[in-house]
Amino acid sequence: MKRLAILGAGSWGTALAIALAPRFDEIRLWARDPAKAVAIAQTRENAAYLSGFRLPGQVAVSHDLEESLAVAELVLSVVPSRYLRGVMRQAAPFIAGETPVVSATKGIEEGSLRRMSQLIAETLAAPSPVAVLSGPTFAREIAAGEPAAIVIAAEHLAVAEKIQRSLSTPALRFYTSQDVVGVETGAALKNVIALGAGICSGLGLGSNSVAALVTRGLAEITRLAVVLGGKERTLSGLAGLGDLVLTSTGHLSRNRAVGMKLGQGLKLHEILAQTTMVAEGVSTCRAACELAAQRNVELPISGKMYEVLYEGKDPRLAIRELMERRLTSE
Repeated sequence: MKRLAILGAGSWGTALAIALAPRFDEIRLWARDPAKAVAIAQTRENAAYLSGFRLPGQVAVSHDLEESLAVAELVLSVVPSRYLRGVMRQAAPFIAGETPVVSATKGIEEGSLRRMSQLIAETLAAPSPVAVLSGPTFAREIAAGEPAAIVIAAEHLAVAEKIQRSLSTPALRFYTSQDVVGVETGAALKNVIALGAGICSGLGLGSNSVAALVTRGLAEITRLAVVLGGKERTLSGLAGLGDLVLTSTGHLSRNRAVGMKLGQGLKLHEILAQTTMVAEGVSTCRAACELAAQRNVELPISGKMYEVLYEGKDPRLAIRELMERRLTSE
């Protein structure tokens, strides 16, 4: 596969375009905002989301979906979860039935409670193979060419292996998986736990508190993933523990940054008004709690994050209530 389309020109989509350029003769990067598409195409830099990195020559930028998908042999979707269904409905007529579509969006759709790969499969006009890309990655480090390991998950191993061969570079090592449910659940809920880790840091709490929250956070992510049909082993790998640790402790994490500001006393609407970046954990938290309630799965940390985000609970009180829960075994 030598022609790639990337839907979504935020920091992650732009970073993937830069990092994958050596593997493709042509990459078409689609931007939802026409003005931003023009600006990126002219300056060869995504100043709003990934400043300081120049787009390689084989990357073309456009706002036209038909043009972006016209000759694509592989499609990477990096559209934020709240916009994904609408974008895929518009894109579906231009995606050929045999063209693999890879979701690199980490979240759960509010309302439908669909994982991103489910949403994509529902909206495609033809039954294209759908896969998932996830793992411990920050966009700026990927764009800079720093080594990273990522998971490609697909129901059929042959699909995952084909994508693995197409995307692997000396700096990006891809591992295959058939556990789409486990990979996507880990990718989505780690953002919620990262909000909590950020709150701990914002409150001035130390490493002990963050380590405890991350470890127990992994336990509740695993509980939900297994109930949904995922495999426990998946959550101890790159798409589970690896991504969770990075997002909960790394200084480039958007979700951790939102949590830190919550811990420092800012309200959610104030924080969101200050940034153009999408912190998927904010919307995923509500969807995850609904999904857990449907399946009768206990998510104590995610539940407290919901109360902080949407009910105005004081973050310090939320932490104390977590510590005062009924004593139990690990």
